[in-house]
Amino acid sequence: MKAAAVSEPGKIEIVEKQVPEPAEDEVLIKVEASSICHSDVFTVEAQRPGIELPITPGHEVIGEIVRLGDEVSNWSEGERIGVGWHGGHCFECEQCRQGNFLQCENQEVTGLTRDGGHAEYMTARKEALAAVPDDLESVDAAPMMCAGVTTFNALRHTDARPGDLVAVVGIGGLGHLGVQYASEAGYETVAISHSADKEEYGYELGADHFIDSSAEDPAQALKELGGADVILCTAPVAESIENVVGGLATNGEVSVVGVPGEEISVNVMDLIGSRGKISGWSTGHARDNQDTLEFGSLREIRAETETFDLDQYAKAYDKMMDGEVRFRAVIEF
Repeated sequence: MKAAAVSEPGKIEIVEKQVPEPAEDEVLIKVEASSICHSDVFTVEAQRPGIELPITPGHEVIGEIVRLGDEVSNWSEGERIGVGWHGGHCFECEQCRQGNFLQCENQEVTGLTRDGGHAEYMTARKEALAAVPDDLESVDAAPMMCAGVTTFNALRHTDARPGDLVAVVGIGGLGHLGVQYASEAGYETVAISHSADKEEYGYELGADHFIDSSAEDPAQALKELGGADVILCTAPVAESIENVVGGLATNGEVSVVGVPGEEISVNVMDLIGSRGKISGWSTGHARDNQDTLEFGSLREIRAETETFDLDQYAKAYDKMMDGEVRFRAVIEF
């Protein structure tokens, strides 16, 4: 088979290798689509401690099960499944015993601790699989395995209720999905962008309001709307987080999913005055992934994608890192 491989930090190659054999608790997947996430940088640049090279990146994967390990009884050959960042858990550590599988002390990470989906075939552990609704095309479903589940999961773990004012900061790879999830969940949705030319697109995604943060103070604009019960920060820019905290309603929450490259500075009086809080949220485990897919199917939520062949992975990765893809780059097989 052909696979993308990182043999040394920053070096991406397309190689030929043997199709892997699934272990007893794994399945073999014929990959149909594998989306490129900014977090691929952890693999491509070998930024995580203990990463073993060579390794194949990719943690937004959709494919078909073509072989089962001997201990896999809850899945069948021919089923279409998704695999995300969470590549498996041990079931035995204290976090697993509490049901916090994403915090497993021995967690596997797809494309980081084990080969990922930028390949014609991959293996995955049975507890890492999510069923894909029939009406979701593989290219549409792949970005939901990380970008989708991250925004969907973050929103549904806040205290927001239908009708509450929810703002999404950034209309990019994460944010354009976040606006759709917020709108379809019944929130009064505000799209906030530093790009004035995204206003029309924000409304097309389902936003009820648009704030151009390059032309006005977003916190003040949110206050004029009554204050935000939740602000989902998807843009990985410290200033974009700092500038919206003052727009919280009483007991409001800033939920951060976009990771800036620098520390953020927050006026604590803004938090004290609103009894507000700032939280962070990471992706999700397999059931979270499946919930995201099912909600996307139910409400016809789709990512905006640009497709590439596997041989073009290095090109696609560079375009993604340079912000030239609108909005998710997907390798289609």
